Amino acid sequence: MAIFAGLAGSVQIAVMARLGERIGIFGALAFASLLQAVLAGLLLLAVRQNLGGYAAVARQPAWLWLGGVMGLFIVLTVTFAGSRIGTAATVGILIAGQLGMGAAIDRFGWFGSERIPLSWARVLGIGLLFVGAALSLRK
Repeated sequence: MAIFAGLAGSVQIAVMARLGERIGIFGALAFASLLQAVLAGLLLLAVRQNLGGYAAVARQPAWLWLGGVMGLFIVLTVTFAGSRIGTAATVGILIAGQLGMGAAIDRFGWFGSERIPLSWARVLGIGLLFVGAALSLRK
């Protein structure tokens, strides 16, 4: 599933960049967010036969809502960056940032995550990915 999400992410960058060029970045963001909300609600109804998931989220600490805020920021960013630096560079930089932050989250156990130490191999892999992301900016 993660592989398909990665493939979908690249398609999303290319498509959202084109939509942003045609209707504006914020219009594209609003449409994508609305469509995602409608489809997620329908999926919730199909799986749970009710919309109780929304009420359950409302009872959780507000910091757990950051996933939705971050999702909005990611879609805004890929819509903006994709048409300016290209899909490959946007993907590379996005993944490098995700891996770097993911390593920090693992290392320090932020957000209730299990602590996973940083080995030299992880640091080297992250460093190489950052170098690759920087090189992807060259045309």
